Amino acid sequence: MEDLQSLVHIPRIWEQLDSVEERLIETSTADDAYLTKIAQHLLLAGGKRFRPLLALLAAEFGPSSDHRPVEAGVAVELIHVGSLYHDDVIDESDTRRGASSVNANWNNTVAILAGDFLMAKASEVAATHLTQESVRLLASTYAELVEGQTRELQLEGDLTHSLEEYHQVIGGKTASLVRTSARLGAMAADASREVVDALSTWAWEVGMVFQIADDALDLLADEETIGKPAGSDIREGTFTAPVLMAATGPQGQRIASLLGDGMPYTDATVNEVIDLVRAGGFVDLTLEDALQRLDRAESALDAVPDIEARGILKSLGGFLLERVETART
Repeated sequence: MEDLQSLVHIPRIWEQLDSVEERLIETSTADDAYLTKIAQHLLLAGGKRFRPLLALLAAEFGPSSDHRPVEAGVAVELIHVGSLYHDDVIDESDTRRGASSVNANWNNTVAILAGDFLMAKASEVAATHLTQESVRLLASTYAELVEGQTRELQLEGDLTHSLEEYHQVIGGKTASLVRTSARLGAMAADASREVVDALSTWAWEVGMVFQIADDALDLLADEETIGKPAGSDIREGTFTAPVLMAATGPQGQRIASLLGDGMPYTDATVNEVIDLVRAGGFVDLTLEDALQRLDRAESALDAVPDIEARGILKSLGGFLLERVETART
């Protein structure tokens, strides 16, 4: 968060983000104390609040300055955190944000119910404070999240699926909500349709970069940097762009032999695959794709007013790739 604070130097944004935090606790408080404790477990564990931050930055491009952008930020974060509860059940994760995951701390049933509760609250926030179009947008975005996760499960352990299918997965599970965060924030501030669409295009590409960078880090960084062992995606049978490209390269047969027998993979297997992917330059190729996407994102910003927030948005994509560059050195 400190790095983002140095990048986003508009004090009112951080004041609004404090309001988002307060509203997240308010909206996630149930009549039942047990459900409240579970629903707030991940919210209290923290997080960058990247999606609410995007909503608030996008709202800078509209003429209105009331409470609605804060509510937009609350809605997208509730969708995000609710989906994390479900993801942890699917992935059988034990930790999340440095704390025990809900499914590990309680059980899968409770985690699913709490995730449902948070996403229902997102709809309630949008229906109460935003527009009918906003409610529809959140609903369709959650459908995209589910489709992306379902597609990823279908491709688990499949080393032959295409880069197009990989992009469909990360578009659904990551970029769709990043795009909605910016779109909802701009709509909440009554930005023009042209500006809303331009910010949506920017956010889609940045959302793709966000996931591409995260996938690259999984092959480059250590556990201290990313909070999980390197190669976690491979261990789960999730083969990201660098691995897929390496599987069609000169060392493709060796990679296929290493991964072809299915999970569980040993540390030695995972480490050898990582070494082959990195030595073949496939992480670099993936980052070239990310840089091209950042160019398209920046071009989309030509259609929005030249205010302080635009400069911040232009810098944000580069910020996402900085961690990858640091891990490579």
